Amino acid sequence: MKSLLIFQKFLCGGRLVFGPDGGSVLLSTFLIGGPALTFCLKMYLRIPEVNFLYGRLVLIIGLVLTFLDLFLLFMTAASDPGIVPRNSRPIDADGADSVVSLDWTQYGTPSFKLPRTRDVFVNGHTIRVKYCDTCMLYRPPRASHCSICNNCVQRFDHHCPWVGQCIGVRNYRTFYMFVSTSTVLCIYVFTFSLLNLTKEPGSLWRAMSKDIISVTLIVYCFISVWFVGGLTAFHFFLISTNQTTYENFRYRYDRKENPYSQGMMKNIKETLFSKSVPSMVNFREWVIQEDNSFVDSISQRYCGDIVKPNGKIDLELGKPPSFLQNLDYNGIDESLKKDKGGNVNLDPYFFPTDQEDKYATEGSLADDDGTEFSSQRTSSATYRTQA
Repeated sequence: MKSLLIFQKFLCGGRLVFGPDGGSVLLSTFLIGGPALTFCLKMYLRIPEVNFLYGRLVLIIGLVLTFLDLFLLFMTAASDPGIVPRNSRPIDADGADSVVSLDWTQYGTPSFKLPRTRDVFVNGHTIRVKYCDTCMLYRPPRASHCSICNNCVQRFDHHCPWVGQCIGVRNYRTFYMFVSTSTVLCIYVFTFSLLNLTKEPGSLWRAMSKDIISVTLIVYCFISVWFVGGLTAFHFFLISTNQTTYENFRYRYDRKENPYSQGMMKNIKETLFSKSVPSMVNFREWVIQEDNSFVDSISQRYCGDIVKPNGKIDLELGKPPSFLQNLDYNGIDESLKKDKGGNVNLDPYFFPTDQEDKYATEGSLADDDGTEFSSQRTSSATYRTQA
């Protein structure tokens, strides 16, 4: 795995990938399974009172729709939505189309600054993709960064709080099937609960007073069908026009041409009947996490001004690094003062007295060719960092 995704929750050795708020699946399971199983239980108890075939058929269809809906909910919440693996370090400015900038970034790299956007061509149209500071990469077309999951997701649609997962290119199909099945289940329970009331002897109000469970199911499904039914209709419109929820609210393709639309039938085929996109991350792979926190903290604090993101050192900066600017150079002038004999006064802390006499009496030396060269005199400087 290219980087550790700490916001996701993994089960069964990485086979199941839940979002950071994956616990909301339990709430959705209760809201769907509770009323549906209550309806099935009531129909099971009414089998002796109604036609045998009618009662069994209604019960079986109700159970199939209920468990199918819960299965699609689980599949949507536990699958990879299309997470784009992030880079462990920023993109090399030498390998990208960088621009020169004198601004000092938070990483202390003043020499190059990556452009915020980059143009790519899709179906003959120019699409502008953005650079993600968190994932340290240029996002693929139609991808966006989810602030809740903290990942860039391919063909990002939205983050659904009811399934606790992002909806992207790999789980959008199951999400639409889940919403559609929920709509059918609400209509099914509403219809047969109303039929149970109408088949009771006497007036409708008398039947409602005796069968509180059916009345509750009718009211619950009537309210819920507006929500899930509206989502089903809205996402069918998005599928037929090859849009995402994010694109529909942000770009408004009704005002300009949609570069991804290929016609209604092709759009539906691409979304619902095409082969699933393979995952870009192997969640079952073992991750070796390198402990570079101490080294990174030291380099960021003291060498961030001269060390580029790719590890190269820039020594051609017009401004000295910050850790050199904070040094006191007054001690250098004091240590380089010469005495009356022209000898350099050495710092006794670094050079003992015997070495000082050696350097003071050392003269010029001759090499094998008879030429002379001056010996190198060493001086010390006391560096004192500012408090």
